[in-house]
Amino acid sequence: MTPSAETPPLGRVYAALTVQVLISAGTYLAAKRAMTELSPFTVVLWRFLVCGVAFVALLALTPGRKLPPRHAWPRIALLGLMGGPVNQTLFFSGLSRSTAAHAALFYALTPLGVYVASLVLGRERASTRTTAGILTALVGVVVLLLGRGLASARGTLEGDLLILAAVVAWVVYTTEGKSLATEHGPLRATAWTMTVATVLQLPLAPFVLEPEAVWASSAAAKASIVYVGLMTSVVAYLLWSYALSKVPASRVAIFSNLQPAVTALVAWLFLDEALHWELALGGALVLVGVRLTQGVPVKAAPVVVRAG
Repeated sequence: MTPSAETPPLGRVYAALTVQVLISAGTYLAAKRAMTELSPFTVVLWRFLVCGVAFVALLALTPGRKLPPRHAWPRIALLGLMGGPVNQTLFFSGLSRSTAAHAALFYALTPLGVYVASLVLGRERASTRTTAGILTALVGVVVLLLGRGLASARGTLEGDLLILAAVVAWVVYTTEGKSLATEHGPLRATAWTMTVATVLQLPLAPFVLEPEAVWASSAAAKASIVYVGLMTSVVAYLLWSYALSKVPASRVAIFSNLQPAVTALVAWLFLDEALHWELALGGALVLVGVRLTQGVPVKAAPVVVRAG
């Protein structure tokens, strides 16, 4: 095999993750906007209805396998449950009770959780540089959010615990989703899991669909639902899955620490929020952490040979 065949196209991976970060940074703002008029459960259900229809259409229009092989169903069901109803219901419920700053801080734990899970499962090798990069980026997120007033942005304990539980579900989705994306490709892996996630949400429809309330909501609220349904749940998820199919899960997850800095810049550009010196320091630490992590050579986990 030639070296070019062994080396993942990191330029494309980084470009994909950069776009994914930009889309995800807007998710906090869009979700909070939609929930000013609609309940969290209603927003989550409509989000999955939008993305479920989109993924079914993508599967129908693209050549290749439409349904997953039988052996993949248990993993797809797990990923659909974790990445769909569990993660999103907990996240939206927590966000409605807490703040976007708190949510961003807890999601900054994702790279550490993914890295530890990958080590425990034997899917990555321990690396001092990777550990240092993840911890450096985490410190940068804390500095950044302190500068944006995290200490005074008091979310309830209940909301924070719900967001933390959502992060655990996202760690499971990221860790377990890598092998599925590598084996079947990012499109099918994401489409199958998100279609299952949508189906799992359908039993709630009679109770939280509220079509009259959604129809009567403002154009901004409707646009926010479309944003989280199409941009976040389709485009961003596909980009995340694509990156997982190319590089170790911990190197993908570290990019989530860029979201608070990007969100702060978006708020400065569009909401006239002030910039603080902590943004420069925290953002620099995050970038250093990301660079340290991405500089680690891609190594396969050690193969355990069993006798007999």
